[in-house]
Amino acid sequence: MSLTQRQTIVADLRELPLGRIVTDFLDYLVVEAGLSENTVLAYGRDLREFLRFSRDQGVAKIEDVKPGLIRRYFGPRCAKPVTVASGEGSGKNEAVGVRDEGGLGGKGVASSKHGRDARDAVAATRLGRPQFANDNSAKRALVAIRMWLRFAKLRRLIEDDGSEVLDTPKTWQRLPAVCNRQQVLRLLEAPAREEPFYLRDKALLELLYATGVRAGEAAGLKTTDVNLDIGYLRCLGKGHKERVIPVGKIAIAALRDYLRDLRPALAKPQSQAFLLLSRTGRPLSRIEIWRLVKKYAVRAGMPRNVTVHTLRHCFATHLLSGGADLRSVQEMLGHVDIGTTQIYTHVDHDRLRQIHKKFHPRP
Repeated sequence: MSLTQRQTIVADLRELPLGRIVTDFLDYLVVEAGLSENTVLAYGRDLREFLRFSRDQGVAKIEDVKPGLIRRYFGPRCAKPVTVASGEGSGKNEAVGVRDEGGLGGKGVASSKHGRDARDAVAATRLGRPQFANDNSAKRALVAIRMWLRFAKLRRLIEDDGSEVLDTPKTWQRLPAVCNRQQVLRLLEAPAREEPFYLRDKALLELLYATGVRAGEAAGLKTTDVNLDIGYLRCLGKGHKERVIPVGKIAIAALRDYLRDLRPALAKPQSQAFLLLSRTGRPLSRIEIWRLVKKYAVRAGMPRNVTVHTLRHCFATHLLSGGADLRSVQEMLGHVDIGTTQIYTHVDHDRLRQIHKKFHPRP
């Protein structure tokens, strides 16, 4: 994260009750946990909004951050109650809504999604709750709150963090959106040769699909991270963990064309050795990379929800459907937990259908 962004969040937190504990937590994430800068910045924003809500609810002490407060914060997104001994209020068991039943990736139960979203937004505004941009934003906010409470327990600021009653986000996880090979091909061919940045954009799209790197990882690539002679890319991923990913011949050819015919014209002193450059010679940011992918996805007539991460999903799913083993795909994606990679085995419906037909006694 930039120094200005970090300073803004820290300044905001200092004005809030419990803000000092959050700033200590963010320092812990950077120094000891080694989380990526973008993740720490997002967690800081999430916790800032939660502290504002807590302040409006009259909560100024860490020991008063109870499951009931978190339930009120997430509102309808926490629809299914789980009865636990909360220790809050009268000491009776309390129904704490923590499991998704329509709000976080599930199907709506009584009304259309759009109608529910509209009512939720009105209720959120009235009660001072945040209007989460999407389900993933809400899930990330819950993760941030859980980690913060566990940090407080680790520092012996509270005896019980209450996070055991909060459902793990993995139970909310939906199957990722994946495009078929024909759709991906249309996207890769979307840049027009007559456009001034055709070579860069073509190389970018081919690189994303060939390696499955995240937008932030692509933005941080240096020219020295790509060895086109042997066909490998060195990538610094989440938690500053380095991994090496093979690069296919088509992506190598696109990168060679860009490095030879366009990048020298874009390079400026401020470019340093960054691989992907803007028209002014600055390194492309992850937001600019995201916008470029969206631009070409629209041009290719693809669904509106296609993003850089969609290409990452396609990379993994197409490898597995082609016969790649799960461990190798896990290594290339940089997943710590193979369970995160395993979800892609459920995405390839044709593969699942073939397995069912081959092994089920009544195909």
